[in-house]
Amino acid sequence: MSFWQKITHKQDPKVYADKDKKLVPSLTTIDLLALGIGMVVGTGIFTLPGIVAANHAGPAVTIAFILGAIGAGMAALAYVETSSVLPFAGSAFSWISVLFGEFLGWICGWALLAEYFVSVAFVASGWSAYMQGFLKQFDIVLPNFLAQGLDFKGHGGVDILTIFITMLTGFLLSRGLKKVSRVENSLVILKIIVIVLFIAVGLTAIHPNNYVPFIPPHKAGTNFGGWQGILAGTSQLFLVYVGFDAIAANTAEAKNPQKTMPRGIVGTLVIGTALFVAVSLVLVGMFNYKIYAGNAEPAAFALRKAGHLLTANLLSVVAIFGMLTGMIGMQMASSRLIYAFGRDGFLPKSLGHLDKNKTPQKALWIVTVTAAIVGGVLPFTFLSNLVSAGTLIAFIMVSIGIYRLRKREGIDLPNPTFKMPLYPILPALSAIVSGIIFWQLSIDAKLLMLVWLILGSIVYFIYGCRHAHSEIPDEISENIQDEI
Repeated sequence: MSFWQKITHKQDPKVYADKDKKLVPSLTTIDLLALGIGMVVGTGIFTLPGIVAANHAGPAVTIAFILGAIGAGMAALAYVETSSVLPFAGSAFSWISVLFGEFLGWICGWALLAEYFVSVAFVASGWSAYMQGFLKQFDIVLPNFLAQGLDFKGHGGVDILTIFITMLTGFLLSRGLKKVSRVENSLVILKIIVIVLFIAVGLTAIHPNNYVPFIPPHKAGTNFGGWQGILAGTSQLFLVYVGFDAIAANTAEAKNPQKTMPRGIVGTLVIGTALFVAVSLVLVGMFNYKIYAGNAEPAAFALRKAGHLLTANLLSVVAIFGMLTGMIGMQMASSRLIYAFGRDGFLPKSLGHLDKNKTPQKALWIVTVTAAIVGGVLPFTFLSNLVSAGTLIAFIMVSIGIYRLRKREGIDLPNPTFKMPLYPILPALSAIVSGIIFWQLSIDAKLLMLVWLILGSIVYFIYGCRHAHSEIPDEISENIQDEI
């Protein structure tokens, strides 16, 4: 096989089906909704509305959430169709490998890996902020060198609580998926109840003048105010919508994925968007948006400042436990992606092995330790700027992949139970919108993603290109070689 044939070789879906059959399909629609909603209304709902309002959009943060939902919604429709046709672990990595070939599949998966690593670190960092805010109510204050990561000005040190929660979540996941799903479902229900309580209590403290002007004027040379600020806010908060991507990463472990995946993905997006819009409206209505600058726990802060100490502490407690749902979802998804890399030989094959609980333990602990280091050292706001880049790259590629998918449905691939509407217009529009939002990311995020992709290309050409497909069963490998 020539070098060009190698990097453009499209993976046979039967290979993934054969390898993933060792994974136990135990996730129901309720489990998938809990995973997705746990991600979407995880750290983001307790932190990002205040940050985006203060740094970019003002009260128009609600418009930024709606635009993000529209952009993510179009990509979600592409995910629904693709996941029902190609129900494999690794989500976009596996799909793009089947539709476009080995190298583009690797690049997409590598971009997703950055998103997952940073997302886990970001959620853990948010958890740490809420825990510290809660502990301060009892006059327990960590020394600065253990309370936050470095801020690039020589301040801070290591966020010890971020490292603790990341390692704890890794331990929980190592005990098996079914046990974790029960915990996840319970925590998501509890978290939604407290979010509704925050909205109800916050409505009593709203001051209408805080909504004026709803769209602050644009400040020249910055990403604050006007539609520039709204779009910049949309790009930063896009990370809240990665929940359905995390669902897709667990497709191989879903019962009847042709039905459960569409319900889980669409349901996650609808419920999550409604909650985000409501929370952000209440938050910027309680106090002027400027007060939330640099605050990683704006919801609890607003309640305390408004005199609702009991509700604020209740929210903090639930946030402390509820953010575990986001941690569980992202660490689970990222470990399945690392598993898929090992499964296909792009990384050492030992990462694709499962233990007696049908859990990819080595992949899980690679993710856990790496995310603990990243989250423990890098500051919260820096992480929030980086996390969306990998997601948007995956959204673009999966949306474009619909054109390849349609040509093969009913021929060598199954017919989906759901098809992305308004074909062929909507897939292109989805890719364009995600591209526009990507362009609005900070220069740091774009440069770091470029460096990450260059590093991924080096890993591929030095290791992955030489070892990929080394674990294909003999009979399937022979079929692939015959086709080539």
